[in-house]
Amino acid sequence: MSGDLVNLLADLKEEEVLALLKKKLAAGEDPYKILDETSAGMAIVGKRFAAGEYFLPELVYSGEVLKQVNAILKPKLSQGNKETKKIGKVVIGTVAGDIHDIGLNIVEFMLDVNGFEVTNLGVDVPIEKFVEAVRKTKTPVLGLSGFLTPAFDAMKETVEALEKAGLRKNLKIMIGGGQMDDEVRKYAKADAYGKDAMAAVSLSKQWYGVK
Repeated sequence: MSGDLVNLLADLKEEEVLALLKKKLAAGEDPYKILDETSAGMAIVGKRFAAGEYFLPELVYSGEVLKQVNAILKPKLSQGNKETKKIGKVVIGTVAGDIHDIGLNIVEFMLDVNGFEVTNLGVDVPIEKFVEAVRKTKTPVLGLSGFLTPAFDAMKETVEALEKAGLRKNLKIMIGGGQMDDEVRKYAKADAYGKDAMAAVSLSKQWYGVK
């Protein structure tokens, strides 16, 4: 049964996804396990888009379904995290030239329920906007998201712009998304590569000195 939610989400079956989600929660299933299934389903959506099986309308629609799933899951995930005091600030965004926000929104959601104050700059974010946000929020953690190969250069140029602005020294930068890996991390001169949303949470906690 665990794969049902994954496949329904990958196939964009909105009504079935929401019905099964509510059924699983009513049966007492672990919301974090359900979140993992959600992430797996959205990863398939991303792969289908990259392969030309899905197009922009499907991608946008999947994002809308994800928002509904998150709205139902968030209260359940927050129950075990009663403290209201935030750990600290994290700025995230999808780099210039890239409009993918599925992974970005999952990362925002997971950082939020784990106690971070998140500034999500959205997609196709100009380099100057990242620089401005880091300067304004004084965040020590920045997450750069990208899905396709053109994002490699955009990430590198964003990091270089932060260096030129004198904001790099005390800033930890993580990258993630589609075709990102540790080689891209080295190319972009970022500090870490996060393979999924929980990795982003772990890195942020590590950089804030929180266990």
